[in-house]
Amino acid sequence: MIRRWVETWKDAGPHLQAVRHQDIERADTQEALAVLESAFNQATRTLPPRSSSGLVEMQYWFAKLRL
Repeated sequence: MIRRWVETWKDAGPHLQAVRHQDIERADTQEALAVLESAFNQATRTLPPRSSSGLVEMQYWFAKLRL
């Protein structure tokens, strides 16, 4: 069953990549930015800035997993 699942995704991969490529080519960046503008503005008004990007904590966990 797992082999079939892997083969299905292997076969679908190129088709999905072609669809993704077409979606990117057809995307209207200006329209997408206009749609997201109000959500972005709301987030910058209501959410406090973070003290960290989380990169230091992520590196900590990666180092711990290496042990």
